Parts: sequence; C-alpha cells; structure tokens
Amino acid sequence: MIKKLLVALLWMISSSATAAHFGSESVLVVEDGTGKILFEKNATPVMSIASLTKLMTAMVVLDANLNMHELITIDRSDVDILKHSMSRVPVGAKITRGDLLQLALMSSDNRAAVALARTFPGGHSGFVAAARAKAAMLGMSNTSIVEASGLSPGNVSTAYDLVKMAQAASRYPDITRMTTDKTSVIHMSSRAVNFKNTNRLIGTQGWDIRLSKTGYTEEAGRCFIMRIAVGSKLATLVLLNAHASSVRIQDASNIRRAMGGELIQTVKKKRKSKRRK
Repeated sequence: MIKKLLVALLWMISSSATAAHFGSESVLVVEDGTGKILFEKNATPVMSIASLTKLMTAMVVLDANLNMHELITIDRSDVDILKHSMSRVPVGAKITRGDLLQLALMSSDNRAAVALARTFPGGHSGFVAAARAKAAMLGMSNTSIVEASGLSPGNVSTAYDLVKMAQAASRYPDITRMTTDKTSVIHMSSRAVNFKNTNRLIGTQGWDIRLSKTGYTEEAGRCFIMRIAVGSKLATLVLLNAHASSVRIQDASNIRRAMGGELIQTVKKKRKSKRRK
C-alpha cells in the first residue's frame, strides 16, 4: 500500500514538474480507457484550432458514406483567399474523394478540405450543419466550426473538447491510417505526386503514434493532436498555441518521456542522492 502511494506521489511530482515547463499555451493529456488526466495546463479557454479542424471534416465526410472513388475537379472557389496559403493541388486537377481526404489529413492541404466541403450533400452550408451536429453529438459544447479547412479564426474549441474529437476520430480506421502515413502518392489527373505528413514525428524511432494532426494559423499558433502508445499506456494529447513547431515537438517529447516513467526515475534518483548526503 505504501509503495503504491509513493509511486502515485512520484507521478504527481513529475507531472507537475512537466506541466510547469510546457511551452504550449494549452495542454491536455488524457489516458485512453480510464479517462485519467495525466497532464493539464490552461485546458478550458476557447481558442482557434486551425487545421485540427480537418479531423472533424474527415469524420463528417466519412459519416455521409460518400463514394470515395468519385473524381472531384478542383475549382477556383477552393483556392484560399483568406490566408493565401499555398497548395500543390492545382485548379482543374481531378482527384478522387478518397485522395482528397488523404491530402487533407496527412498533408493538411486546405484546398483539398474545401473541395470536400464543397462537394458535400448540401454544399458548404450542408457540411457546416453536419459538423456542428457532430460536435454536439460528441458533447463538444465549447466548439464552433464555420468551415472545413481551419483557416478561419472562427473555428474554435477547447483542449477538453478536442480530446473528445480526437478519441472519436480514432475509431475511424481510415482516419488513423491516413493521419499516420509518412508519405503517400496522390494521382492528380495524369500526374502522380508524392506528399509527406506534416507531423515529422511520424516514423521516428521511439514513437508509436496511432492518430495525428497538426495545425497552424497566426491566430491559433502551432497546434498538435496525437494519440500515442508508450509501453502499456495509451493516451490522447492536445497542444494548442505553441509559438514554434519546435516547441510543440518538445512538449510532445516531454509527455512521452513522462508516460514512460523517465521523469519518475529522475525524481527517485534525486531522492536517493539527498539521502546519501
């Protein structure tokens, strides 16, 4: 009993030490299955979520049971005129709905996400209604979705709501597969183009990532959603508004190390050292 209490105390100490040093403005890490909060920092404010939106976009599209093999022509209206973000998907290209979903999730392509919403039953307004209904069904009471890509600062949520979204998305095999593909060849009209995952941790030694989505806009900062396995532990993490990509990577790395017990071991060693003195 005493040993269990000591382990729990050491975990609390290491968790608090890690949380104090997170660079992301908002952080939430929840153990899957138990719902236990492993780390939390400023997790309740409503914030812009950038391309994390695309997990919701994917769920809504898949829920509609649309033909994934249908060819969709990229329209000039799919071009981003809000942030003027770049895309390797040219206007006029014909791409299957399934490949557009892959591009939106893996490479976070905004043009692909907008095309998915444009060709959704009822068009853009039909998509927004479906996304809001999905958010309500998941209990995401502090979330608002106004478009499919995440470019609009009107797409907002909280870390708590986004954990719900991520856990729901992890139940879609297509989403887990697409978000964790390191690269993919996409056929656009007569061309085959190679695309990469926006999460550079995918495929990195020591990482077991089951779901992934990055995000960035000026309003949202650098954002991260991941579902990771460390030993026998499985957890969903949300990082919002880091000022640099390196910061969100470091935060995620600290979380993984803490889940693996490395910080607990450090605390134990420090305690032993003090006893020797």
